[in-house]
Amino acid sequence: MNNANSRGATPVPPAGSSALTPPADATAPVRHPDAPAPGELLGAHYGHCFGCGGEQPHGLHLEARAQEGVRVTAEFTVKAAHQGAPGLAHGGVLASALDETLGSLNWLLPVIAVTGKLETDFVRPVPVDTVLHLDAEVTAVAGRKIYSTAIGRIGGPDGPVAVRASALFIEVKVDHFIENGRPAEIEAAMADPDQVRRARAFEVNP
Repeated sequence: MNNANSRGATPVPPAGSSALTPPADATAPVRHPDAPAPGELLGAHYGHCFGCGGEQPHGLHLEARAQEGVRVTAEFTVKAAHQGAPGLAHGGVLASALDETLGSLNWLLPVIAVTGKLETDFVRPVPVDTVLHLDAEVTAVAGRKIYSTAIGRIGGPDGPVAVRASALFIEVKVDHFIENGRPAEIEAAMADPDQVRRARAFEVNP
């Protein structure tokens, strides 16, 4: 497999479905003028989110930062609760970390979007206590479709590739969450007196 090793290089997508290939009329992504500044920590969009929420005791607690262009970087530390095989991260957990990082890109457009398709390559094992360094960027936009790629390295931002992914996100309205979420959580989020928290809970769904 072709593993790009230079920091900041475009993540190499896994070979896969044509659904992840932008159409000929797709356009380059445009960073929104009000997007978080490069280097800014994006923070959790929802406290109970398995990927980024601080109120999930066994969640990923992934932290993403905005970068130049339509790109984010993130870090995730594999804990004992994230095991699949003894001492190694579960593949589904690694896919969740990629999905969370890719979803964080929506803050830079900014749009409300959900994962439509995610394809992942698992290149090497990721041991417990390893920090996974993730790098993701939007590659193209076509109507409501947002195409993006991500790569995860171990041992540092320039370390060997462990995982990589390609994704298709679909822009939606906030009604998507209100109509499909469990009523108790929807009502609790909408009743939050903190206006910023209330809005962020529905802004992205990695």
